[in-house]
Formats: sequence, structure tokens, C-alpha cells
Amino acid sequence: MITFDEAQQFFHLKNDQVSYIIGIEKGKYLTHRYFGPALTSYHGSNQLQLIGWGFATNPIPEERNFSLTTLPLETSTNGSLDYRISNYRFLNSAGEGVTAFEYADYRILTGKPQPASLPSLRGTDAQTLQITLRDEIQKLSQVLSYTIYPDQPVITRSVTYRNDSQQDICLEQAGSLLLDFPSKDFDFVTLDGSHTDEANITRTPLRSGIQAVSSIRGTSSPQHQPFLALADPHATENQGNVYAFHLVYSGNFLAQAEVEQYGSTRVQLGIHPENFSWKLSPGTEFQTPEAVLNFSDSGFNKMSQTFHQLYQARLVPEFWQKKERPVLLNTWEGNYFSFTEADLLKQAAQAKELGIELFVLDDGWFGKRDDDTTSLGDWQPDTAKLPNGISGLAQKIHALDLLFGLWFEPEMISRNSHLFRQHPEWVLQVADYPMTEGRQQLVLDLSQTAVQDFLIEMLSSYLKDGHVDYIKWDMNRHLTEVGNRLLPPDRQKEISHRYVLGLYRILDTVTGRFPQALFENCSSGGGRFDPGMMAYMPQTWTSDNSDALCRSRIQSGYSYLYPPIMMGAHVSDVPNHQVGRITPLETRGLIAMSGNFGYELALQEQTAEDLAIIRQQIAFYKKHRQLLQFGEFYRLQLPDQTFSCGWLFKNENEALLIYSHGLAQPSQPIRQLRLQYLDSEADYLETGSGERFSGSELNYAGISIPRLKGDFQSFCRHFQKITEA
Repeated sequence: MITFDEAQQFFHLKNDQVSYIIGIEKGKYLTHRYFGPALTSYHGSNQLQLIGWGFATNPIPEERNFSLTTLPLETSTNGSLDYRISNYRFLNSAGEGVTAFEYADYRILTGKPQPASLPSLRGTDAQTLQITLRDEIQKLSQVLSYTIYPDQPVITRSVTYRNDSQQDICLEQAGSLLLDFPSKDFDFVTLDGSHTDEANITRTPLRSGIQAVSSIRGTSSPQHQPFLALADPHATENQGNVYAFHLVYSGNFLAQAEVEQYGSTRVQLGIHPENFSWKLSPGTEFQTPEAVLNFSDSGFNKMSQTFHQLYQARLVPEFWQKKERPVLLNTWEGNYFSFTEADLLKQAAQAKELGIELFVLDDGWFGKRDDDTTSLGDWQPDTAKLPNGISGLAQKIHALDLLFGLWFEPEMISRNSHLFRQHPEWVLQVADYPMTEGRQQLVLDLSQTAVQDFLIEMLSSYLKDGHVDYIKWDMNRHLTEVGNRLLPPDRQKEISHRYVLGLYRILDTVTGRFPQALFENCSSGGGRFDPGMMAYMPQTWTSDNSDALCRSRIQSGYSYLYPPIMMGAHVSDVPNHQVGRITPLETRGLIAMSGNFGYELALQEQTAEDLAIIRQQIAFYKKHRQLLQFGEFYRLQLPDQTFSCGWLFKNENEALLIYSHGLAQPSQPIRQLRLQYLDSEADYLETGSGERFSGSELNYAGISIPRLKGDFQSFCRHFQKITEA
């Protein structure tokens, strides 16, 4: 899949879906020549335009037309020759930031080297190109790694920065990816939002200058996903070119595109340089997070299909790749902090009778946790609520033939806790400044090995006896006063990244010890929904907002990148606890089962009619669980101004259409919804009505949307492919 043309000095990474081509100019400079549909061969038809632009700098004085100022590059220069955004920055002991990296050599490897401390995609069947650049003046090197996979239109990239000198040097920016496109005719696409309003699809035309999304909160954040895409202006869900970039990282990030003066576009992605530096002692190196480059020639749905298949096959823990997820009941909105063991056992028995498979005890079970002001860090059961402890409760839950799950917020600590009184030095802090609280809690300093070890052993103690089958890992505030008294002054700006590395060490150790335990990632919902976390936890609580209308948009946005099986989605009570909206139970069920399905409500307060509906929903979900969890997912209609949306789940033999009508409108227009992705050569049975349709008519003529009166109505249609005897 990787070749090097010695005569033309081109590297060509290629499978049957994509090509990526890198050139070497003047024996020194790496140029970007092509990224797009697979080419049978490449001979430089799109030759570089060498023009003597004004204010250009010339590395070869007598060649006035050759300048790095406008050359399409694979990595930036720094401090000389190139004025566009940079991918890296070194600062030496003299305070100088100029470097001069030149091409040195390359290696082509079978498979994909896995970094020791960072999550990344698996790829034993892949090939990897490693290109080494060196700065011989300061004895620095960077190794650019490119991996191509046999079955996806994807390249993954990362960089290793190394100090081969005899002096310390400071790495002040450590980007994972830089790529120059020869055009500016793109839309800039991102996923943006806030707590309870995550994953809004934002699409604007590229303009001159820099457009960026980022996080300096210590996490990937609900405000911006570590993702951007450049899309053809005419690209739709099923046509047009889309170039998507996603960072496998859970901390501070910067994703940006710059349109420069002559119409090219530079994309850069990596750790955010603000409040970052890394001291490289002689002989040491720094490994960046992995960036995923995803090309689609058929619009956003193909982009999403690629991400879904890629992450499910090559990123999530292998034990959970094809394992069905249980239907759960989470106690939070039904109980909050107020419960007893007897209450929980009654709810669990009722849950079992309805068909629920996993009972999850959320916050309030430990310390003296009667509200959110105390006890984080004191992970011992509150015997006033649970006289038989967690193990006693879990044994009784298991006796009902239910799995048992437990909520933790391991990274946080309450000032009012035994742990804080014992170890105040374990908290992120800056000398002489107050430790700022958020939600009346502080952040444990995961950069400290002692803190990591404490959390590893604490979590292991709950998992080792088999009483806990599932852990919901929450994180409800962002990082402030990011410092400690252990590292010297010249390493304080390493702590944000060291925090993330500490988090990954904890997760890697615990999930490695207990691979059959199901972990759900949560950060007040989607506050840290990113590929880095997905490498350890195969699902994420998508949003604290469980309102069906809001969720139709949030889940549509996240589906750009993640399959439904990764998105926790619960049916909650009405009026909804976040927005106060009342929606039909049928609609709440269909929206929730379009993700990783569960309930979060007070079962004991439901009417007999509603309990009957819940029982039917669970039976329907279990009947179609393989399709909903592992089928291909397509957006047929993104939520519009009325919040109407349509989703399709399909596999080789069947398909399920889920349509949410949103807000009722007067004089509702007549609509047909084209299913688009069925087998046009086959016939399908609509199992509800018994009617038979051709795949081609469902794809192109579509189905008529029935007239739905009232807000928030919904319906589903199941189609079974007909196989003639």
C-alpha cells in the first residue's frame, strides 16, 4: 500500500479507496501533492506552481521562484521561510525559536507501531510510512508517521519530536498534523455547543485568514469536538467531497484552517499550544496524539460510515467490538441522592419484570453524599443507605438475574472529604492562589503517580470480586490552577498533558485487568466525548439533556463521528428535568433506542399504561438490537427548523426507519422520504402492514410521511428483505 518512486521522489500511500501523495523537493522539503480518490499511478501532473511572489523568502538565493512561503507542505517551517500557521515550535536555551528541518530518510513498516502511553487505532493489517526530518544545526529530529489501512479511505498521522543534542530544549507546540490544500473552495464544518446542547453542526464558507475551534479546559469539552472537516460547498449527506480530521485525544486541542493570500488552505490539528510546553532532555522524545484523516467522495453519510466502522473495528476495546449492550435502568433522575437499599431492590425487581437487564446505581451511594457538596474521594459505601454495602446490594441485584452497575467520579475530590484532609497535595493547585471550586469540588492531579495508583486500586477493589459489572465514569468540572508543587518551574506547563497521560494510564490498567467490565464514559454528558476515551470505554453518556426533541439534534450531530452504539440514550420522565418539555413516551422510546438504550426515571411512579408501553419498547428493542447496535446508520433527514428528522438503520437483510416529526405545523406540506441506501435489486416486506415494495422504489420514490397532528409525534417502519425460495 506504500511505494516510493525514487526517480520522481514521490511517496504514494494507496488502497482501492484513497491515495495520499508526498513529494520531496530539492532533496530537503516535504510537499503535499494529493489526498483524494485512489489513483492508479501518479507522475506529477498537478505540478507545483513556482512563482516569484512579492515578499517571498528564498532558501536558494538564485532561485527567486522557489519559496516555502507558498509551497504546499507536509510540515511547517518555524521562524523562517513560511509565514503560515505552524505545526510545531522549539525554543532553545538562548530563547531562539528558529529551526531548519530537512528530509533525512524513510522507513516502510508492516503494521502500525502502537504508542506506549497514548490511545490509537489498531492496525496489524496496515502499513506505516515513517519519514525522518532533521535539524543538523541543533541536532533535533521529527519523525512523521503515516498509516494506511487496507479497507478504509483513511490515513492516520502523528509526529515524534526528538532531541538528539547535548542540551535541553523546550518543545512549545507539538502538532499532530499539518496539510496544505491547493484550494480555498471549501466549507468549514465543526461540531460545537455547550453542556446540554452538544454537537451542533456548524457549517460556514472558508474565508481569508484563520478559522479555528479549540479547548483549553483540560478536556476535549462540550464546546467543540476535536474535529473539523473541509467540504465541497455543494456537498450533501450523499454527494460531494468531504475531508474530515479528528484527533484521538482527550485534553486541550486546537483544530484550525488558514486560507492564505494566494488561495491555498492549510489544516493543522494537535495539542493546544497555550499553557503547553515540554522539556526535552538530551536523548528524549515527545509523541503526539494520533490524527485521523478521513476522505469521502459521497458526502457526509459516507464520512460517518467510515468513522463508525473504523472506530468500532479498530479503536474500542476488542472485547466489546461485537458484544451486545444491555438495556439499563439508571437511578439518577428517579432518585437523585435519596434512596435506601429497600427502595433500590423494589426498583430492580420492577425493572427485571419489564425486561431491563442492567441496574445502575448512580451518585449518592458513598461517604455522606446527600447532596453534591461533599464526600467525593471517599469511595466507601454509606451504610445508612446501604447497610450491606455495595457487595451486599450487588449480590441481591444479581440474584434477580440483573447485571449491576455503579457510578464514580474518580477524578474529583470534595474539600469536605477524608481524602482531602489526608492528601491536600493531591489537588491541582498553584502556590499562593486559592483552589477554585466548581460544583463545590476540586480536581485531583492525575499527573501524580500516587494519585493514579490510588484510583487504580480503588476501582480494582470494586471490580475484582465480580460484584460490579459496569462503571459509569463521570467528570463534572474542568481544570483550573493547573499546577503542583512536585514538578520544577520549567515543567509546570507539562501538567495538562501529563494529566491526560495519567488518565490514560489509569484507564489502560483498569480496563486491561477487567476487560469484561463495561465502562461508560461521561463528563456531564458530552464534555469529554472523544476518540481517546473511546479506546477504553466503548460507550459515552451523550448529553445530560435527555429531552427527546433536543436529543434528535444532539444524536444527529454526534452521528457525524460516532455510531449509535457508542451514544448512551435514556428514556426519562416528563416534564423533562432539563427543559421542562412534555413529549410522548413513544417518541422518547424511539429516540433513545436510536442510541445505546436505557431508562432513567422513577419506575414506581409510572402509570400502568406507561409501564405496558415500556415493556413493549424493551421487547421491540431486543428484537431489533443487533440491527440498532451493529447495523449501518444513515441520516435521511437532519433536524430542520421544526426538529423533524429521519434515521435509517440497515444491514444485509433488514432496515428500520425511525422518523421524529418535531413541532406540528399548520398546512403541513406533503413529504416523501427517500430511503436511498437499500438494495435496489431486492424487494422488501414492510412487516407492520405486510405490504411489499421494491428496494428501488423505497430508495428513489420514497415513502409518504403521514400527517401527524400534535407536537413531537414519531413513527417507525421495519422492512425485511425478501429472499425468494
